Amino acid sequence: MKYNQILLCKFVFYLIESIKGVFLIWYNVSFNENTVFLDVNPPDGEEWKAQFQWNDIIRVCFQVGDLWESDDIYIFTNKRPESYVIPTEANGSPECWGEIIRRDLFDAELAIKIASATEGLYCWPED
Repeated sequence: MKYNQILLCKFVFYLIESIKGVFLIWYNVSFNENTVFLDVNPPDGEEWKAQFQWNDIIRVCFQVGDLWESDDIYIFTNKRPESYVIPTEANGSPECWGEIIRRDLFDAELAIKIASATEGLYCWPED
């Protein structure tokens, strides 16, 4: 059942992003078994890179944007007070979101629920 929920979440995620029609080619997210890598080179700013360990994640939030704004994934770790923000239009973001759900870092049922939400901030674990 959980595998089907992950597939459904990824499908809905891809569908929403394809409707918006924009993927950010300058923001790249990749990961391996232990680490998430962010490689960002905005056209109007400085390039930066960051990485964090999967096992350092303590909370994940999903901010639902409207039709014209990006949905964003906020990842909090035990290594710094501020979060890492990953726009859902980033290259590799759908795969990263699926991995977050697969690792139980965000509730799969909540992810399905927010796929049809038009606004709000949803966090796991909840307060």
